[in-house]
Amino acid sequence: MKFGISYSTPFFGTDPETLAGFARDAEECGFESLYLPEHVALYPGARIGPMALPPSLPYADPVECLTFVAAVTSRILLGTGVLLLPYHHPVVLAKRLATVDVLSGGRMRLLTVGVGALPGEARAAGVDFATRGRRADEAIDVLRLLWAGGEEGVSHDGEFFTFEGVCSFPKPVGVRTLPIHVGGSSTAAARRAGRRGDGFFPGGALTVDERRRQFELARATARDPESFQYTRWGSLDLSTEDVDELARQGVTRVVVTPGTAEAGRRREELAAFAERFGLS
Repeated sequence: MKFGISYSTPFFGTDPETLAGFARDAEECGFESLYLPEHVALYPGARIGPMALPPSLPYADPVECLTFVAAVTSRILLGTGVLLLPYHHPVVLAKRLATVDVLSGGRMRLLTVGVGALPGEARAAGVDFATRGRRADEAIDVLRLLWAGGEEGVSHDGEFFTFEGVCSFPKPVGVRTLPIHVGGSSTAAARRAGRRGDGFFPGGALTVDERRRQFELARATARDPESFQYTRWGSLDLSTEDVDELARQGVTRVVVTPGTAEAGRRREELAAFAERFGLS
């Protein structure tokens, strides 16, 4: 089992020293990866299910934050949980992500994308909310096309994106394309993860049976079932028995979030978790 950790800027803040200290602590404790979430734009009245999102929540750009994290760490892998893919142009995003991968020495390897759940956020980004799933599917194809393309250029003529003879450099380090995981709690997300992703990272308040069915769907439709990764959220109070049960369900990675923003207590929480699972 691999263990990642999430840094939510609405909870921990956008102070650079706090983010740097968090990332260094996670790396020193032996965590495999660090994730950041995304919202492009909020607005009064925004809600995801029963949860209200105050419009002043400081959701910092996850790709920019991961570039900063890369500069203050040397080993920890970089991830998004999740990046709202329909609200990014894939030609621009391909360049940004490959650049982070190059500058980090090949650590931008846990890109996780979702389609978003806020209609007002889609409107602010100029995206038809009803098309965001199809837009995400096409964007995944475009990202891989650009990363794999050579000096002769690549072309694409789709529903949302069209270009001809385009070259995108620099390239990801040592791989043809960056891995792309898919997040979300719907059947459509599970299917997208299998058909287009390298892994599945579901969220949401799902039952055990719902999670089982979604993972089975994702794996059954996966391009390479044997290497397909399954990431789940967890808590810092997980026991070894809890993790064993997740492993039996096919989980390959657990991502946790500290329960405190106070630096000293947070380090203690991370160190205790790392010792329990032999991370460092």
